[in-house]
Amino acid sequence: MWLNRFKALPRPLRMLVLASFINRAGMFVFPLLAVYLVQSRHLGAGEAGVLISVGSTGLLVGSLLSGPVCGRAGRRAALVSSLLLNAAGYLGLAVLDGPPWTYAAMLFVALVGMGMFAPAANTLIADLAEPDQRPFAYTVSYIANNLGMGVGPLLGGLAAAYSYQLMFAGDILLGLIAAATIRICVPADTRRGAAVPTATTRRAGLLRDLDVAVLVLVSFCYVAPLIGLEYTLPLAVTTVLHSSVAVVGAVYTINSLVVVSVGMLIEKRIKAYPTRTLLITAGLLWSTGMAILVVGFSLPAVLLSTAVWTVGEIIASVVVPTYIADHVEERRVGGFMALNGFVLSAARLVVPMGLGFVWQAHGHRPVLLLLLLTPVVGVVAFAVLRVRPTARPLPAAAEPATARP
Repeated sequence: MWLNRFKALPRPLRMLVLASFINRAGMFVFPLLAVYLVQSRHLGAGEAGVLISVGSTGLLVGSLLSGPVCGRAGRRAALVSSLLLNAAGYLGLAVLDGPPWTYAAMLFVALVGMGMFAPAANTLIADLAEPDQRPFAYTVSYIANNLGMGVGPLLGGLAAAYSYQLMFAGDILLGLIAAATIRICVPADTRRGAAVPTATTRRAGLLRDLDVAVLVLVSFCYVAPLIGLEYTLPLAVTTVLHSSVAVVGAVYTINSLVVVSVGMLIEKRIKAYPTRTLLITAGLLWSTGMAILVVGFSLPAVLLSTAVWTVGEIIASVVVPTYIADHVEERRVGGFMALNGFVLSAARLVVPMGLGFVWQAHGHRPVLLLLLLTPVVGVVAFAVLRVRPTARPLPAAAEPATARP
């Protein structure tokens, strides 16, 4: 059934999903970057962390650039440029042998490309998918990215065990293959024709866009726990539970299994519920998952929590871009997808640093409580925010029967 629906998507979207998987499966460098800087470039752990933090500002810049590039040069140009920038930055990291600031500069270039890709891909889906196809298209894209992320670190680790040069070469090669796939299979202009807005519709559009912007910004409450877990779980598992770091790998495995096995089932039911209900449900699932960790932090709790919050992650990851595509004027979709990417990039910079200070001063318990409180705030906010209903096409009226001669 889902295969038939996938075949019904426009061919450029199907190829985008393939390119996204290839790109994510080739993400060898980023998960192992700290190890590379310490072992191959002989930097200290603290120095490597500072360089990665500075370079990671490229994610924010890339997210902000995505909207203007999509609007002026087109979605295909933004996607291809993002992959080429990423490849160029990693090539510099691999071959340059200079002062530490050069590594931060090359990482910045690579992550500008990484930050541009997801908003541009979401904008392309909004362009080409019909409104009733969008939840499915975003779900398929989300699953492809998660499958790629499940494969990439494993392949990257195997490549790095042989040589770091092979690790970089594999990342760059697969990124270029993804860029070539998009360049060949995606048309240069994917924007739909739109009527020129009048003064009245422009004012109404600005008010509507403000509503959407607030919703996207509040979705930070569901992004922050995800980034927080990426930072805190390895520390908590190894220092609080005194367990092997392999448990962290099990968390990622469970996350991928839930995404693949439940993602399509969730997508089938999304259309039956209002956006507000879906976002509140996502927040309750996130809150329940975090509450499991707060009540009894243990290895079984970590694994059970992952299975629960992953369902909330799936819902939010599909609903937010679908809501943007359904409610924002076509000429502004790229900018709002960029705002959505900016929220994720900002969380990657702010959340680990903030939780790190809390952990250092007060231990792991307050950190877990903050991870619980954040989605609760999101649930309350989405309960009171103005969330516009999705406009659904009315069924065509039946033509009146005519008498036969």
